[in-house]
Amino acid sequence: MGKNRGHGEGSIYQQTDGRWTAAITLENRKRKVFYGKTRKEVQEKLKKALREQQQGTLITAPQQTLEQFLKHWLESRTGAVRSRTTERYEQYIRLHILPVLGHVKLDKLTAQHINQLYKKKLEEGLSPTTVNTLHAMLHKALSDAVKWELVGKNVCSLVEPPRRAHYEMTPLTPEQAQKLLATAKGHNLEALFLLALTTGMRRGELLALKWQDISFSQSMLQVKRIFTRQPGNRYVEAEPKTAKSRRSILLAPMVLDLLQEHRKHQNEIKREAGADWQDHDLVFCTSLGTPLNPNKVLERFNTLLKKAGLPHIRFHDLRHSAATILLLMKVNPKVVQEILGHNQISMTMDIYSHVLPTMQEDAVSKMNDALQG
Repeated sequence: MGKNRGHGEGSIYQQTDGRWTAAITLENRKRKVFYGKTRKEVQEKLKKALREQQQGTLITAPQQTLEQFLKHWLESRTGAVRSRTTERYEQYIRLHILPVLGHVKLDKLTAQHINQLYKKKLEEGLSPTTVNTLHAMLHKALSDAVKWELVGKNVCSLVEPPRRAHYEMTPLTPEQAQKLLATAKGHNLEALFLLALTTGMRRGELLALKWQDISFSQSMLQVKRIFTRQPGNRYVEAEPKTAKSRRSILLAPMVLDLLQEHRKHQNEIKREAGADWQDHDLVFCTSLGTPLNPNKVLERFNTLLKKAGLPHIRFHDLRHSAATILLLMKVNPKVVQEILGHNQISMTMDIYSHVLPTMQEDAVSKMNDALQG
């Protein structure tokens, strides 16, 4: 067995079976070994390893597959993100990543692998938005792999994910909103639909709303919590989406009046339920006081749209409707931002840019009146 050892350059030698081997001594006095068919091949590997060792990017951890790493990474995320997010990550990993790349060694993963994954998923019918979200998750996972010194670089950074598909929102016009509310008259969720249209509250915020959050004397409502789904279709209270989502909203007199009526009706139901009533202080609940199933609320909303003869829209479009109507009524965008709970005014203006031309026409008209004398 021949050996060639240089100072600070590791060692290269040939095995009795003819294979060439290079070895480098690590800081923990252990050795990292490379194999090749020729001396030149292992020499190149050794040079690369010495360069990475000098730069501090040499990976010394035991080899593992992408599947092994992602399962460990997912466990590390439990508790760090919402349970619904963890569930979605698990689905992305199990259904989309592992069947294609699970067998690949983590340190052998390349940008080409990632590109092939995205191409395959798009061909299978996944939307660009879903693939983009998958990319964001994988990028985060591999960033942690770099931080944990399992790989030297994040190959997702070398890949351009598909553009997110632009969702065309379909807000109701003021006339359509009036028609929806007229149709909802007497519905047991009439107050919920009115709140959605006048405050832009999200469905999870509405369903987690409690009577203690409403001040009738101050005409004010506070958004303090949301309902979020956990594995097994179980819904639990959680913190609002962002810090700005915790907000106070001034309520119109018509909303306060309807909420008072809703509370009287709820108290009657509570008396009928007797000992079976479970008091969670929820504004919107079942006939036994328990939280409403969000999917059931969606079904009732779709039925209401059909009955009103209105086009099919998402429940979330009621939020867009509220914002659009407010902006059309010349409400200051900063106020709309605060009502919706957006982090920045730029987010509000970007989402509702379709309303800007009308606002600009009004501004130009006022400027003309001011300067014309």
